Amino acid sequence: MLTRIKDIASNLAPRLIEIRRHLHSHPELSGQENQTAAYVAGVISSCGLQVKEGVGKVGVIGELRGEGSHRRSLAIRTDMDALPIQERTGLEFASRQMGIMHACGHDVHTTVGLGTAMVLSQLGETLPGNVRFLFQPAEEVAQGANWMIKDGAMDDVAGVLSLHVFPSIHAGRVGIRYGALTAAADDLEITILGESGHGARPHEAVDAIWIAAQVITTLQQAISRTQNPLRPVVLTIGQINGGRAPNVIADQVKLLGTVRSLHPETSDALPDWIERIVAAVCQPYGARYEVNYQRGVPSVQNDLALTQLLESSAREAWGDSGVVMIQEPSLGAEDFSMYLQHAPGSMFRLGVGFRDRHNYPLHHPQFAVDESSILTGVVTLAYAAWQYWQDTPV
Repeated sequence: MLTRIKDIASNLAPRLIEIRRHLHSHPELSGQENQTAAYVAGVISSCGLQVKEGVGKVGVIGELRGEGSHRRSLAIRTDMDALPIQERTGLEFASRQMGIMHACGHDVHTTVGLGTAMVLSQLGETLPGNVRFLFQPAEEVAQGANWMIKDGAMDDVAGVLSLHVFPSIHAGRVGIRYGALTAAADDLEITILGESGHGARPHEAVDAIWIAAQVITTLQQAISRTQNPLRPVVLTIGQINGGRAPNVIADQVKLLGTVRSLHPETSDALPDWIERIVAAVCQPYGARYEVNYQRGVPSVQNDLALTQLLESSAREAWGDSGVVMIQEPSLGAEDFSMYLQHAPGSMFRLGVGFRDRHNYPLHHPQFAVDESSILTGVVTLAYAAWQYWQDTPV
């Protein structure tokens, strides 16, 4: 079966590169993927899949029915949105949309999802179970997965697989990670409420700017002294707003930031931990405070059995040299984790790096991929999907 999958995928390779270049030239921002969704729906419809559009606002679902008696589906999720970045690659198929670019590889993700559907649709009676393809909008703003789930994308799903491009791994290789792959990402807003006064008489006021500075410093220091160093926490204040004039002591400062962690129990404890520190800083100086901690997406925790499935499928397809065991998780976030609240799943890293030139990181205006990686992703996912149903009881 692996040989058959490779042959089908190889024959499709030129078409898949055309698809990827079309998607790359026509990027759309999160929640606005209307043309991308229509294009995706057209491709999977031509493969004979049952298509449902408008899922999760502008998402698309493609249902591939197997010949067996399995009632539940294996889901394969890919994302479609681009970033508000002006492309500077110089490619002939560079973005035609000013200020919008597929700088995170979602054009590759979508193409791999389409290619996997095209391959599996040709297996016919040899596919014993159902495969549901989820083409998701709005991953970059961490909302699309929830939109899809609310519209029933995970109903009757037994497991879910996904991928993300990785420029630091060369094309032709697959990165596998057991356990935590990405971090939980939460939003933090802290408001320091002081009392305004003349800049020359600070003793008559409560300086919100100075207290905010103490809050920032204390939070950073407290991480290294009170959090388990083997369970990392990253707290970044990325925006500060406050003050009215150079000679007026500010009565209010707002701090906006992000909090990242890997372990669920650590993530659960962070809101109270942060509020205790803010209170301890503010109270001695007579300041009041407000802490608004918004839980975002949880950490992607790869399921053991499905990660083993991806690893074994990749090793059989590409040999041991084609598999990279990823030693450390990323503190980036992925809303693929939302699907894992409903079914076990696993995400692998698809190597897209060039061997003979510099590879720019994700979200860089010169980010580019070795397109031979598309074939690697399609074969790996298609073979893993086929293998999944060989080992899954009815």
